[in-house]
Amino acid sequence: MLNSIRKIIQSVNAAKDLQTALDLIVHQVRRSMRADVCSVYLHFPQTNNFILMATEGLNQAALKIALSADQGLVGLVASRSEPINLEDAASHPNYRYIEATGEEQFCGFLGVPIIHHRKVLGTLIIQQRCKRSFTEDEEALLITTSAQLAGIIAHAEATGGGLRRDVLADDQSINIVYTGVSRSGGVAIGQVVIMAPPADLETVPDRPCVDPEQEVAAFQIALNAVRRKIKVVGRTLARILKGQEHELFEVYMRMLDDNALAGEVIQHIRQGQWAQGALRRVVEVHVTAFEIMDDPYLRERATDIRDLGRRVLAELQQSGTQHLEFPASTVLVAQEASAAMLGEVPPHKLKAIVSITGSSNSHAAILARSMGIPTVMGAVDFPYTRLEGKEVIIDGYNGHIYRNASHELRQHYQKIVAEEASFVKEATALRDLPAMTLDQRSISLFVNTSLPLDVPRSLDKGAEGVGLYRTEVPFMLKEHFPSEQEQVSCYRIYLQGFAPRPVIMRTLDIGGDKSLPYFPIEEDNPFLGWRGIRVTLDHPEILLVQLRAMLKASAGFNNLRIMLPMITHIAEIEEARHWLDQAYTEVIDEGYELQRPPIGVMIEIPATVYQARQIAKKVDFISVGSNDLTQYLLAVDRDNAQVAELYHAYHPVVLAALQHVALAAKSVRIPVSICGELAGDPGGALLLIAMGYDILSMNSVNIPRIKSVIRNMHFSQAKTMLKLAMQQQDASGVKKIVQQTLHKVGITQAHSFVMRD
Repeated sequence: MLNSIRKIIQSVNAAKDLQTALDLIVHQVRRSMRADVCSVYLHFPQTNNFILMATEGLNQAALKIALSADQGLVGLVASRSEPINLEDAASHPNYRYIEATGEEQFCGFLGVPIIHHRKVLGTLIIQQRCKRSFTEDEEALLITTSAQLAGIIAHAEATGGGLRRDVLADDQSINIVYTGVSRSGGVAIGQVVIMAPPADLETVPDRPCVDPEQEVAAFQIALNAVRRKIKVVGRTLARILKGQEHELFEVYMRMLDDNALAGEVIQHIRQGQWAQGALRRVVEVHVTAFEIMDDPYLRERATDIRDLGRRVLAELQQSGTQHLEFPASTVLVAQEASAAMLGEVPPHKLKAIVSITGSSNSHAAILARSMGIPTVMGAVDFPYTRLEGKEVIIDGYNGHIYRNASHELRQHYQKIVAEEASFVKEATALRDLPAMTLDQRSISLFVNTSLPLDVPRSLDKGAEGVGLYRTEVPFMLKEHFPSEQEQVSCYRIYLQGFAPRPVIMRTLDIGGDKSLPYFPIEEDNPFLGWRGIRVTLDHPEILLVQLRAMLKASAGFNNLRIMLPMITHIAEIEEARHWLDQAYTEVIDEGYELQRPPIGVMIEIPATVYQARQIAKKVDFISVGSNDLTQYLLAVDRDNAQVAELYHAYHPVVLAALQHVALAAKSVRIPVSICGELAGDPGGALLLIAMGYDILSMNSVNIPRIKSVIRNMHFSQAKTMLKLAMQQQDASGVKKIVQQTLHKVGITQAHSFVMRD
C-alpha cells in the first residue's frame, strides 16, 4: 500500500496544474485499487454544490455535472465528514441516480471526504460493478490519498492554479476570508501589488563557459548593479529607519562581498561553469543549508539568500528589476516578502504586507513591526496570483485577509481604520494624561521594544516606561557577539531616551524561535530546550559582559531594571543574582557611580505559575510573558498557521493562571506587570487591571487605544466583567462577556477589535 501511495503522490506532485493532478489521481487510484470507477467531486461554497471534476469509469459527458450538498451519496460523505463503504449503493436511501453518469451499472461504493483545515473541499469516490464492501486496507489507501489531495487543491487555489473559478463565478462570492498568522497588528484597506521574484534560479541549467574571465566580468557587472540598487533601497528606508533597523540592509550588502556568496560564484566560474549556472549552484547550496536547520531564525536567512540570487540573475539575464506602479494604498503581497521588497515601495504608500511564507524572525517581519505596518504571514491558502490590483482588507490583529468584502464589512473596517487614524491624531492630547478609570483607578502603560526607532515613537504615544526591551535583537543583527562597548552604546539609547522612566531590560533570550547566526542551537524541540536563562547561565562570560554593559549604560540615569527569561527553578534566580553581584562590583571598582538595579523574572511557563509566591519572595518585581505562557499552557505553536486558531489568550485556564500570578505578587507586596499581546487588547487590558496588574506593556501603536478604553471605564465594571469571565467554560464565552461589557459602556467595536477569535 505504501508503494502505491508513493507512486500516486510522486505523479501528482509533478502535475502542471490542478486539473492534470485530478486526472492523474483518478487514473492512479483506479489502477492501484483495481476499481471500475474513480471520481473526484469538488465543493463550491457559493452555490453549495458538488461538481464532478474528474472521473475514470463514468461517462465523460457527465463532467461538470452539479449535485446539491444534500443530494446523493456524495453529499452524505461530505455532510458526515467520514468514509462511507457500501456493498450495494443503489439500496441506500440517499442514493440518487443521475442518468448522465451511467453509474447504474455499479454497486460497490466507497467515498471519503477531502478535508483541509476542517473544511470539506470535495469527495473522492471509487465504485465497483459487483456487490462488495471494500477492505480496511483499501479504505485506508483512499483516506490517505484524499489527505494528500486536500493539500494539493488548497495549494493550487492559493497559487492561482485552481479550478473552481473556471466553473463558477468565484469572484462574485462576498466576504471571502483567508487566515494566516499576525506578524504586526493594525488594519488596512488597499490594492494588491504582487512583487514576484525578478528571475527564476531553478530553471537555470548547467553550461560550460568558453571564457571564464569574461563570465567573471559579466558577473561582477551584475553584482555591482545589484549593490547599487540595494543601496538605493537602503537610502529610501534610511529616512524612516535608524541604526539597527538599517543594519538589516547591511546584512544584504555583506552577503554580496567577495568573501561571501560572490567569491564562491567566481570560484565555480573559474572551474568552467557559466555565470548563471555558478550562481544557481552557490545559492542552492546555501539555501539548502539554511532551510534544513532546526533554528527558525537561521532558516529565515534562506529567504534573503534566495532573493539576492534572483536579483543577480535578473541582471545577468538583462531583465532588470520589475517596474511596478504603487497605488496610494498599497498592500504588498509576495510568496516570500524580503526586507529589500519593502524598501522598493514608497513608505507613505505601503499600508500592509502579506507574505505567503515567513515567520516572526524574518527581516521583513522585524522591519514591519518597527515601521508599524499591518502584516500577515503564513497565508498559504491566499490566491494572490490572481488578485493583482484587487482591493483587500488586512486585519493584522487576527491574521485575516478579506476580499470581495460586503458593504457592511468594509464599513466596519473603514471605521476601525478611521479610529486608528484618529488615535494617532489624539496621541498628543492623550500622551500626558494618566491611564485612569472613571473611578480613579490608575494603571501604568509601558512599551515593548527591540529597535531604536521605537524610542521616539513610544514617547509620542505616551509610554511611561519600557516593560520589555528584547536585547537579543541587536545580537541577531551582528555577525559576532557585540562587544561590551557596543552593548553599552545600544542600551544607553533606551535608558537615556526614557529617563527618568524605568526601562526593563531582559537578559539575552535566545533559543526556541530565536537564535544567532554565529551561535546556532540545533535541537529536536527548541521550545523545550536550551533557551533563555539556561543558555546564559551555561555561558557566564556572555551574561557577565551583558550585565556589565547594562550597568555602565545606566550610569547617571539609574532607571535600569533587569529581567531574567525562561526561569524554571528558584536556584536559577539565585545563580543569576550571583553574577549580577559580581558584575556590579566590577563596574563600581572601575569608578562608575550607580545604584544596584532591581531584578525580576518573566513568568512564561506553567512551572513558574505554581511557584509564583516563592519566586516573588526572591525578586523585586514579576512580569508575565503571556504569549509564551499561553502557548505552553495550551500546547499550541502560535506561529503555526495550521493550529494558530487554537491559540486563545481568553482561555479560562490562561486567565486563571494570570490571576494566580497577580495574587502571588500582591501577597508579598511587589509590582506585577504583563508584556504579552493580551495587554494590548482592550478587553484583555481591563481583565488584567481587574486582576491587579500594575503595569501593562505593549507595542506602542496600542497605547493610545488602551488608554482611551481605560479612561472610559469604571474599575468596578472591570471587576464585574472579570468575575463573569472566570465563570465561563471556554474562550468564546469569555469573549462574549467582554464584548457585552464593552458595548454597555459605549466602547465601540473599533476600540475592541484586537483579540483574535
